Amino acid sequence: MTALKYDIRKDVSAALRQYQVLLGHIRTPAQTAKGVLMTKLNNNSLNSAEAPHINKDRSRGDRPFTIYLAGDLWTHKDLIGNALLSKYIKSVSRGRYVCVLPQDLEEPVHRTVDIRNVDLKHVMTCDLAIFNFDGSNLDAGTVVEFIYAKMIDIPSVILRTDFRAAGEGGQEQDPWNLMATHWPRTKVVKLHGMSEYQGAKTPGQLGKTIEKMYKKMAQTLVDNLDAVRQEAPLVSDPARMAAFYQWALECPGAGYDKHFADNEVESLLSEKKRKGLLAK
Repeated sequence: MTALKYDIRKDVSAALRQYQVLLGHIRTPAQTAKGVLMTKLNNNSLNSAEAPHINKDRSRGDRPFTIYLAGDLWTHKDLIGNALLSKYIKSVSRGRYVCVLPQDLEEPVHRTVDIRNVDLKHVMTCDLAIFNFDGSNLDAGTVVEFIYAKMIDIPSVILRTDFRAAGEGGQEQDPWNLMATHWPRTKVVKLHGMSEYQGAKTPGQLGKTIEKMYKKMAQTLVDNLDAVRQEAPLVSDPARMAAFYQWALECPGAGYDKHFADNEVESLLSEKKRKGLLAK
């Protein structure tokens, strides 16, 4: 019995250390000129293993690519899973990719249309996006964000770890509704969640299980982010792309455009062109 208690304490201690690492990677909110909460990178969140790589990149004038990480936000599994994935994407990419988590932008109460507007603004302002397509029915909000991202040609990666069959086709089809398939400038990553867990499981060492599982998943996502980022933009005419962004600013309605400062979209387009995400 004594040995069993000792093993449990070690397991809990490892999990607590893992959670403490996560706390350092949560971004703090900052306000734009219009008072909209936007995420701000916290330099204090870098651990000693990551800092040399990130500092080296920044010394060359490089900025990290921001990733909007969309998916379910309803349970502790969703929330912690998103945070873990964000941490490991940043780690394995050596700071090249930094995720923005919608769960860090939202309030648990007083939920209004401003939540929608802030989330959509982050879809537009981030460089790329990852969309979690898990569940027998895809999360409706995630699908809306995905279509909005495709409307303005955001390079995207779809991730599914749910191994259940779904959708309208056979094995050759993506396991979700056909309307959400075959969109351009989009990579699809399908992983068998149970197999990934069993392959990473280290008995009695939860921290190592988490490390192995999420590090492998993050590396796969980073490889696909690198690949989709190299795909040519759909629109080669910058003026036409600017018109699309202007329409994306107006079409949501409900005061969405008021969440942008003057000339903010123009500055955003210039930055995306500088990063090679849009045609110059």
